[in-house]
Amino acid sequence: MIEHAFLVGFSKSFGLFYLIALSIAVVIYAMKPSNKKQFDEAAQSIFRDEAGPWR
Repeated sequence: MIEHAFLVGFSKSFGLFYLIALSIAVVIYAMKPSNKKQFDEAAQSIFRDEAGPWR
């Protein structure tokens, strides 16, 4: 039978490595040169859609 302490330790370690790998994947995706145009358009769209000051 598997002990509770082993399962807790395994799940904490797996979760840590999973989050580290996910963070690295997100940074790599965000830094890819092929995504620059998409991110630049998203950054500028907030200014294009601005209708003017509130009245």
